[in-house]
Amino acid sequence: MDRQTISAIAHLDHPVAAPVSEPHLDRLLALSKLGTGARILDLGCGQAAWTLRALELFPGATADGVDVSSSALEAAARNAEGGGLADRIRLHEKPAAEFLAAEPYDLVLCVGSTHAFGGLTATMEGVRRFLRPGGLALIGEGFWEAPPAPSLLTLLDATPDEYADLPGTVARMEDAGFRVVYGHTSELAEWDEYEWSWTGSLTRWALDHPGPDGDAALAAALDHRDMWLNGYRGVLGFVTLLLRRTD
Repeated sequence: MDRQTISAIAHLDHPVAAPVSEPHLDRLLALSKLGTGARILDLGCGQAAWTLRALELFPGATADGVDVSSSALEAAARNAEGGGLADRIRLHEKPAAEFLAAEPYDLVLCVGSTHAFGGLTATMEGVRRFLRPGGLALIGEGFWEAPPAPSLLTLLDATPDEYADLPGTVARMEDAGFRVVYGHTSELAEWDEYEWSWTGSLTRWALDHPGPDGDAALAAALDHRDMWLNGYRGVLGFVTLLLRRTD
């Protein structure tokens, strides 16, 4: 079973592919205060939970969603159709780093998808290229809440500088030509809800589909749960910042 399929199943009960609750998602989006005719771009949109909610909050906006997962984009299309939003969103199956746009955007999102550009610094440079002067970016990224032990770095296949601490993460984003105008640091309860949903959805699916695929799904769920509970819980944080392009 490939990674994209595992991710699609894991997010069945938590389509927001980040440890962010719906009230905080709404707050982050609402503070962008988009006007009529606003253009939104979501890089690594997954099932487009953020994008579709933005379109609900701002009836005069349109959006583009970009992702490499065909199953996630199919779910996004179904959700858009079900919510009466299909005529206001365009979905693109391609790597975020390869997406091209003819016009700039008013809001660019990249929440939990900075790996698509090879890291936070490259993501900020990529996002900035898509924004109109004075436009907004909504970026969600991990950070070290506590210094990671060498054993955790091995478990995550990460290096100590893979993430910064929270002040360092803010600095990395602002150094790319932005200023933070709002932010949300995910609470432990949000992390737990996200992780229990992720591992639980996969486990339930595995039990309902005995065989090689079920075995693979269960193994992925148990490995992930062990890495979370016995590894990064309370060490790896997540922050989502609303930023304004300053030049």
